[in-house]
Amino acid sequence: MRYFKIILIFLLFLLNETSFANENIVEILKKENNIIFIRHAIAPGNGDPPNFDILDCSTQRNLSKNGELQASKIGKFFKENDIKFTKVLSSEWCRCKDTAKLAFGSYETKNFLNSFYDEQFSKNKDKQILDFQKFFKNWDYSGNLVLVTHYVVISEILGLATSSGEIVITDKNLEILSSLKIN
Repeated sequence: MRYFKIILIFLLFLLNETSFANENIVEILKKENNIIFIRHAIAPGNGDPPNFDILDCSTQRNLSKNGELQASKIGKFFKENDIKFTKVLSSEWCRCKDTAKLAFGSYETKNFLNSFYDEQFSKNKDKQILDFQKFFKNWDYSGNLVLVTHYVVISEILGLATSSGEIVITDKNLEILSSLKIN
């Protein structure tokens, strides 16, 4: 029984280690030419309500007070470490736009960053991934690019599970360089 507990604790430790964070994350980000994926900050719940309307935030799952604080902390991390970025792109979902606004101020929306989790949006997945690929084919790779998006988009593109507010840094080939969880 004792060995079972030790093995169980070890497995739980491994399952909770989803971050690729290292001590040099700031140095990696200062080199620029990174693609920085950020999963939107804390928005309690799962998926979106049946009456979801992309133009009406009151029909969506939105950031909680903790999510708003988390988004502000993300911005503070970039500012305090003097991490520059060329552009911030966000999903059209309010929880992503609010994360981008609270963290960085200005942003542009791109529908290829939208969620395709719910059945009503799942038909968009293939087109969104193609649009994402086209965008990066034409991107000039100058400076850091920040993408505020959803779990399903990051998972599909990078094959990585992320927490709310998690930052994942990749190179231009989408190779994961590091990640950081902001609580």
